[in-house]
Amino acid sequence: MRWIWIDRFELFEPGRRAVSIKNVSMAEDHLHSYCPDFPFMPASLMIEGMAQTGGILVGAERNFKEKVILAKIGRATFDRLVRPGEQLVYDAQIQSINEAGASITGEIRSRSSESTPGDGVAVGRVEMMFSHIDNNMAGREFPDFNFVFNSEFMALFESFRRGITVKLP
Repeated sequence: MRWIWIDRFELFEPGRRAVSIKNVSMAEDHLHSYCPDFPFMPASLMIEGMAQTGGILVGAERNFKEKVILAKIGRATFDRLVRPGEQLVYDAQIQSINEAGASITGEIRSRSSESTPGDGVAVGRVEMMFSHIDNNMAGREFPDFNFVFNSEFMALFESFRRGITVKLP
């Protein structure tokens, strides 16, 4: 199982905003083992989906030359459960970015066959901070190769990027 928690991008505005999609399916093993009698998407995995969406947005700002990792979840609140058959929409927006890292705010919404067309129903909100670990102040050294945005991950991102809408300022 790959630990990629987004399926595609709907929108990518470099330096500003990214909107990605995750389809929640009964075919996913974690839904069967987490709560077998009442399957739902765990909040921790929705946070990870937002972290991947936000991390790609932050990494793209410097052309993926720096290692970007999730440093802190400032706040995460959820309003409802997400069940199989729903589609998650991760909407990440950069609040600030500098040499040390970045902060984003994100909104998670859900679309289902029962919901009205458009942006979907609110699921939760997440605030998180990312670190550019090559520029860390602790003096730790990391490998030269980019273990965050490795070749497998970038190949997946490039396949996503072929179908996205890019809005330039």
